[in-house]
Amino acid sequence: MLRSLFSGITGLRQHQTMMDVVGNNIANVNTTGYKSSSVVFEDTLSQMMKSPGSPGVSSGGMNPSQVGLGVQLGGIGTNFTQGSAQNTGRSTDMMIQGDGFFVLNAGDETVYSRNGAFSFDASGSLVNNEGMHVQGWTGVDGVISADGPTSNIQLPAGTVLPPVPSTQVTVGGNIQSSMEVGGSVTLGVASYDLAGNEHPLTVILTKTSDTTFSVDVSDAAAGSTPTPGQISFDPTGVATVDSEPNIVMADGTTVAIDLSAVTQFGGPKTVGVTEKDGSAAGTLQQFQISADGTVTGMFSNGEKRAMAQIALANFNNPQGLEKGGGSIYRTSVNSGLPQVGSPANGTRGSLIGGALEMSNVDLGQEFTNLIVAQRGFQANSKVITSSDEMLQDLVNLKR
Repeated sequence: MLRSLFSGITGLRQHQTMMDVVGNNIANVNTTGYKSSSVVFEDTLSQMMKSPGSPGVSSGGMNPSQVGLGVQLGGIGTNFTQGSAQNTGRSTDMMIQGDGFFVLNAGDETVYSRNGAFSFDASGSLVNNEGMHVQGWTGVDGVISADGPTSNIQLPAGTVLPPVPSTQVTVGGNIQSSMEVGGSVTLGVASYDLAGNEHPLTVILTKTSDTTFSVDVSDAAAGSTPTPGQISFDPTGVATVDSEPNIVMADGTTVAIDLSAVTQFGGPKTVGVTEKDGSAAGTLQQFQISADGTVTGMFSNGEKRAMAQIALANFNNPQGLEKGGGSIYRTSVNSGLPQVGSPANGTRGSLIGGALEMSNVDLGQEFTNLIVAQRGFQANSKVITSSDEMLQDLVNLKR
């Protein structure tokens, strides 16, 4: 009879634990990146009432007779299924679509999180709400190597992209074959010297015969030295560059005019500047994050450059991670080593910018678990009450 009392007590304790876990899940129903937990019960040791016996010559075998001594906590597991997406419109918010964790530097340790609510601090470092630095790789001249160690990601607001001098202007498209000799086409294009100063260039193609055009280049800025050129067309309208025009700016920057893509057909006139290099200096205006974690900066001069790449980590056993509060996880002896790499690579998921991952708590399931925990607690309390009544009847046998 006392066994049932103590079995009922273990049932009360473990169902209280179940209620605690369910209550915590419901409390975090709107916590960004939260992963729900579930309880697994196991029975405790059983008292042997009758030992098993093997079959004999004249009798059969006997099964063991045992009385259980209650219930114990088998484990509390974490459900890492994907949470739903919530669009925020903030460029620094990120969501992991798939497996993986953000890597955060917490000073003296590295921790991991599914919460992608980040922002920039006063120094331009990308941090979470607790000030932990987001880890990744910083680009050098637009080139990012994800093979080296990770570091803090920094995008200072005053980042300046140095100027790139112009070297070539490409002219393409069609010149109408019906153009009269002496007619011309004038094109304008902006080029830049070593200091990033703009030089408005003018390219004039003048028809000198049925099959040839002279090409003159001029610069609105003083001190430039132009070199004219000439192109000719065969009967099929394909161009041959007889001499390539160019212009040498005052600081020695040479800009060549590529005319090899120009044609002379009977169709409409489409000739124009199709490509050019060089740019003025530019300051960082905004950025966007791609699915592979690349942070691309947009500059005031219209240029785009890969600035950094967000790192993600995955584990052989994510269930083995320890929850550290603040939506972070720490490694344990059973989680395995972090496998750090770029998003959308290997077993790591991709990133979605401007969105956050919501909690994966299923309220319908949790409320059902509330009922199960409550009824389980109630049933075990009834076992204790019934055992007490039986003890009372036993005591009352002697009056």
